[in-house]
Amino acid sequence: MADKVDAPTGSDAGSIAKADGAGPKAIIKNVDMGEEMQQEAVDVASAALEKYNIEKDIAAQIKKEFDKRHGPTWHVVVGKNFGSYVTHETKHFIYFYIGSLAILIWKS
Repeated sequence: MADKVDAPTGSDAGSIAKADGAGPKAIIKNVDMGEEMQQEAVDVASAALEKYNIEKDIAAQIKKEFDKRHGPTWHVVVGKNFGSYVTHETKHFIYFYIGSLAILIWKS
């Protein structure tokens, strides 16, 4: 069953340090995902941020990696200013910041 989630939210859901300990922490704003997959999302996003400077390229890399690891169909939005309202599979949604960049990952 799919849940509708209105992102962004006003309350912090938590934070996760990047695996290598370098750079800013990921600040989780809204999540419906297991802790292991949450950490994986942060790690994949951090790697994409290190590799690319353009937001659409960062999003494409994250989507490609999640589709490969967890099967299709994942969706990713990366940016500093956007609104969203998405429907997602239960346990397959995360919205977080790394620095000033917002990252939204969900499966539908």
